[in-house]
Amino acid sequence: MIDERFAILGALLSFLGIVVYIIDTAKGTTKPNRVTWFLWSLVPFIGFVAQTKEGVGLGSALTFVSGFGPFLVLIASLLNKKSYWDLKRFDLVCGGIALIGVVLWYLTQDANWAILFSITADGFAAMPTVLKSFKNPETESYLAYLGGLLGALLTLFTIKEWEFANYSFPLYILLICTTLTILIRFRVGPKYFIKSS
Repeated sequence: MIDERFAILGALLSFLGIVVYIIDTAKGTTKPNRVTWFLWSLVPFIGFVAQTKEGVGLGSALTFVSGFGPFLVLIASLLNKKSYWDLKRFDLVCGGIALIGVVLWYLTQDANWAILFSITADGFAAMPTVLKSFKNPETESYLAYLGGLLGALLTLFTIKEWEFANYSFPLYILLICTTLTILIRFRVGPKYFIKSS
């Protein structure tokens, strides 16, 4: 375990990755899925509020940045029409399931359930981008996810009490960012699974 203040460094690393993603989005080299990024903005804010209610402290900084950064990406994608990724039915279905998770959070009004439902919702929100990163990794920038991966890892190392409210969201961020970093950086889908015609 390291000093709790390293959670701020973790949040900063995550945010720096997002800044690179925003620049790539503004240039049009990265094409974010707006359903994913809208929900990635909304859902962590819910998790952040729940963590605050549970007294998580500095460890919740990563969760806040996990919502604020995607909000900025969404704005960048709205400002540059070339950065837009076409929505498919799958995107909308995942978005709908994610919103059901948000509603379930609201109905339970329990912080741990809120965190669980926010992670579930965030996971469904991530699926369109995971699929896009698998099939078309060139439309993504792995640095944003690498920043999130490093930020989550640092945050996990700062945890003193391993309670669900403290570790669940950073652990989820670590897993999803690791997955996306590998898919994009190493082009796993096109290289090993998708046969070119």
